[in-house]
Formats: sequence, structure tokens, C-alpha cells
Amino acid sequence: KKSQEIRTSGRIGSGTTEVPFSMNLKQHGEENLERFYETFHGADINIQYLVTVDIMRGYLHKSLSATVEFIVETDKADLLERPVSPEMVVFYITQDTQRHPLLPELKSGGFKVTGKMSTQCSLLDPITGELTVEASSVPIHSIDIHLLRMESILLGEKIISETSLIQTTQVADGDVCRNMTLPIYVILPRLLTCPTVLAGPFSVEFKVSVVISFRSELSKLHKKSDPTTPRLWLAMETLPLELVRTN
Repeated sequence: KKSQEIRTSGRIGSGTTEVPFSMNLKQHGEENLERFYETFHGADINIQYLVTVDIMRGYLHKSLSATVEFIVETDKADLLERPVSPEMVVFYITQDTQRHPLLPELKSGGFKVTGKMSTQCSLLDPITGELTVEASSVPIHSIDIHLLRMESILLGEKIISETSLIQTTQVADGDVCRNMTLPIYVILPRLLTCPTVLAGPFSVEFKVSVVISFRSELSKLHKKSDPTTPRLWLAMETLPLELVRTN
């Protein structure tokens, strides 16, 4: 929290008066005692930076005040060099990798989806990868990529975490051709994401889930169900995602 006077007391004439001002968040060479985390709007954690301008007026006149938010990004000196090639993680999804109950026809007939996806990504770049449906005994309804945010706070000696879905990107619609490579391309939302933060009293982390929805009469009865909740007609694989700010 900083404060500075941008104009001394005096009379302001009629019409429009402009008073230019500037403020350095951190002076050059100043010891970095406080870290400026990036602007972030979450469900339970918000990192915000506000500018408040006050105009103190004379006796019997109310003071004027206005507040506006400004966006803070990582200092250039602390930026990582852009990765030459993002780290790719290979995944495969079958009836045996699921930890929740499945439809009997899925369990007996089986399915197999393989692919790879970047798990370390610059905020300026999309999440990329590919997947292939090699086999499925039940027709596929949809394949989606869920971007998940996990916010954690330290309360006493306990860590309380909450995971929320912040974006869904559909990769395929309908029963796709077998053994055909499908590209994964997910653009990150600016204000809902930030570099992965592992601070003392709080943390903000991200995950990405590949969710396969199979055609089932049960799914029609639960149209408003949470897609992140395991269901009989869903198969999924969740990977950790590290977000960084790069040059």
C-alpha cells in the first residue's frame, strides 16, 4: 500500500482539469521484500491491485473518490525464458484406469483412448496435444478438455482446498473415427488463470482433464450434472498443469 500527493491544495478552475501522475510499484535497486503476485480472480482467492484517487475538498463539501483496478504481471526480471519445447505427458484411458463405476457395457466391452498433452505451459501459449480413439464398444457422445483450478488456503494447521471448473473446450462431437489423430488446442482465459502460485498461506494450482462422454440413456436424465463428477457414462484422465509467465 503506497500513497502520494499528486497536487497540493488550491483552487481548480471551471472546465476540465487534467493532473498527470505516475507511481512506481518497486523502485529500481530496491530490495524485493514483498512479491507482487499476478492479478488473479478466483472463487476463494483474489489477487487484486487497486488505485484510489481522493480529492479532499473544503469545509461543508464532501470529498470525492474513485477506485479502479489495474492488472499486474510478473516483473520482466523474474520471467522465465520461453521453453524451447513444452513438456508432453503421454496418457491412456481405458476401463481399467477408471476408479469409479462404469456402465456394464463399457466395463465388459472396453475402450481405449491414447494421447499426449503439454503439462507445462506459458500463459501466452495454448495447451496443445493430441489424442486417438483406438477402440470403444459404446459410441462416443463427446470428448472435452476441462481446465480445473485448485485453490488452497492454510487455516490453522489444516489446508483447505477447493477445485472448480473454469473452462471447457470440446475436442470432438459424436462417435469419432477410430485411429484418427485429433488435435488438442486450448486457449487459456486471462483473468481466470495466473502463474502457478505456491505461497505460504495460500496456493493456486491448475489441472487439465480429458473427459470422454459415451452415449447412454442415463446421461439424458442428468443433463445438468457436474461434468467433473465421475459418472457411469464418463471416462476421464486428469493431469497436473503448471502455468508460467515467459518472455
